[in-house]
Amino acid sequence: MSWNDDITYAMTPLKLLTLPLGVWPLQKYNTFSIVRSFVCGFCMITMIFVLFLEINFGTSNAYVKLDALMIMFCNILCVLKLISFRIYADNLTRNFSSAVKDYLAIDNEGKRTIMRRHAFMGRMICYSIVLFAYIASLIFTLAPIIAGDGEDIQVNVTIKNQASELPIPVTFLGDLQLPTSVFFTISMMQLFILMLTATGNCGNDSLFLAIVLHVCGQMELLKMEFVKHDTTKKDVNKNFIVLASRHCYLMEHAELLANVISFVLLVQVLISCLIISFIGFQLILALKAHDAVMIIKTITVLSTLLLQLFYYSFASDYLKCQMEDIADSIYSSNWYCLPTTLMWNVLFVIMRSQQPVQLLAGKFLIVNIKTFMNILKSSLSYLSVLRVMVDA
Repeated sequence: MSWNDDITYAMTPLKLLTLPLGVWPLQKYNTFSIVRSFVCGFCMITMIFVLFLEINFGTSNAYVKLDALMIMFCNILCVLKLISFRIYADNLTRNFSSAVKDYLAIDNEGKRTIMRRHAFMGRMICYSIVLFAYIASLIFTLAPIIAGDGEDIQVNVTIKNQASELPIPVTFLGDLQLPTSVFFTISMMQLFILMLTATGNCGNDSLFLAIVLHVCGQMELLKMEFVKHDTTKKDVNKNFIVLASRHCYLMEHAELLANVISFVLLVQVLISCLIISFIGFQLILALKAHDAVMIIKTITVLSTLLLQLFYYSFASDYLKCQMEDIADSIYSSNWYCLPTTLMWNVLFVIMRSQQPVQLLAGKFLIVNIKTFMNILKSSLSYLSVLRVMVDA
């Protein structure tokens, strides 16, 4: 299908982020796409292995090991999202293909306004979390340089370029002294993998949340159609059946999306509780030590994690509200003028809208704003325990 301006506006940022990862839903799922996903996954797994060795056998301090643990968790999430988006590629393809058809079927300015508004929300989510993730990656790379003191300038370049001075230290290899060219090459490779991790996490999140918001936009349009449904026309039965079928269609596509993210969301919620606690603990220590670099780094990482969880919670709540509002829109229409036989269908649509699709973590934990607040409370509780242990 050819893209018009509306499709380009809604989907271009998502395509640029996820096509290199091999998970763009509207791509050709050929050998080349598999190779791209494999290369990204291999980079993440390699980084996980290196970070695991650094945490267990490295000689770096607690600050560095906490950073390594946080990056390792992010790499694990990235791998899980790549695998999930490849396994459930058909679910995503069906939703995005449907979205393209929806944009091509726009026939009035009111529909375009509503769909553009939801596309704008998706773009803002994409820009915000990806920007924070990229800034965090750059800070991790530049932190050793920014934090270096004046004495380091007097040291011989070959001696300074040690494994412990890399953006992600590898002290488990010993006190290696690296030539400047090798040191620079490894630093750039680590920066590339950090950027890839940010893209794999936040880029995939943006892709998923954007299509969820699109479904929400279609639900809003459907509400308007139910309210405007004319009960005086001769083909009222046919028109209502079309609207009811559209409702079932959107509910089905929302369920497909919920299946895609279920397991990944469970792991993300569990890991985020731990990472937020660790990063908050780092922030407290950095504030006590007046370490400006560490303060900036922890605030950036913490903001990214909280934004991720908040956007998932917001999208789930918004989807639930839009589906439940279908019942209100039907009740606001002239349903009492419908034929008696058709009123049973009205009742079925209302009953179905009272069982909305929500994003579930592991198919049992509802992710919404209330869950987000509970995660914050739990993380702060863990953080309080850590503070007590240190003060003791």
